[in-house]
Amino acid sequence: MFQSDLLSRDAEWFKRPGRLFISNVSIDAPPLTPNKPVTAEDLVSAEGACPGMPAPAGPADANASTVAPGAPTPGTTGTVALGHTECDVVRGIGAPDNVNISANPGGERVAVVTWSRGPRAGIYSFNAGRLASIEGVPAPPDAPNKSKPKAAKKKQQTAG
Repeated sequence: MFQSDLLSRDAEWFKRPGRLFISNVSIDAPPLTPNKPVTAEDLVSAEGACPGMPAPAGPADANASTVAPGAPTPGTTGTVALGHTECDVVRGIGAPDNVNISANPGGERVAVVTWSRGPRAGIYSFNAGRLASIEGVPAPPDAPNKSKPKAAKKKQQTAG
């Protein structure tokens, strides 16, 4: 009798509406539409820019860097997922460090976009304007520790 009482309580609990299932779930990422054709507005330029993005502020001296090594890339608040367009990813992560654009043997556009720093550092490969793969970038080697070598202790000579 005790066991059937527990089962009836469980059954009653599961029958109550709103206990297990949430009907108003929202998703942050826009739905992927792989059937929607990729337009010129969805493709990153060789300089790493997309339509509607502010131009990256470059240093006055082209050889100087305004970002400290290892500093995070600003603007990494968007979502990134396989199937997203080139500019969806660039807008989500921020301005890339390197962009290589070519064509595959079938004539489709191939873009390899690299971020070498920040929380989403990696090599992002796109085929026909859509994200196909992500590879991690190797971590930069640790700087050698420049501590002073310990001085050798001099043995005291005893006079005998």
